[in-house]
Amino acid sequence: MSKAIEIRWHGRGGQGAKTAALLLADVAFNTGMYVQGFPEYGPERMGAPITAYNRISEKEIRNHSNIYNPDYVVVVDETLLHSVDVTAGLNKDGGIIVNTPKPKEEIIPLLKGYEGAVYTIDARTISMETLGKYFPNSPMLAAIVKVSGIMSKQDFLEQMRGSYEHKFAKKPEVIDGNMRALERAFEEVQ
Repeated sequence: MSKAIEIRWHGRGGQGAKTAALLLADVAFNTGMYVQGFPEYGPERMGAPITAYNRISEKEIRNHSNIYNPDYVVVVDETLLHSVDVTAGLNKDGGIIVNTPKPKEEIIPLLKGYEGAVYTIDARTISMETLGKYFPNSPMLAAIVKVSGIMSKQDFLEQMRGSYEHKFAKKPEVIDGNMRALERAFEEVQ
């Protein structure tokens, strides 16, 4: 990657968008990249819209400002398409990934004329079938890694297994489900 890749995450409090942004920063750092991962808070309550960001680069990152023109946007909750301008400043050479069971043809009219690539993934179904609960952040994390090409699938999965083993040391039974969610998301993002 010749320049830093900038990502903006849109979700609702409790859906794991902030956690996914921080996990992405951790796994990219562990593969030798320079990273930034940070949230932007508004009203801090469950269900309120939140925004989180990543910068990932093979070179040192000297920019510490907010991200105004992201290369990619990840929308963890498709209801935000009706209330938040998720495409604001979005680079048309990048792309947007939306968590939805709908085909992208139904999502495109909600994107305010955005002309770049549009990807969809049904993170709800993946999460329910692999984890038994709705945790969309793991599938969305895998989707952005695949779409952006930040790192190889193998490096990503190895780093995520290590991260999950650390994070869920007292609940090892959830590791395999999360790994299945990541692998399915890699295959199912469209």
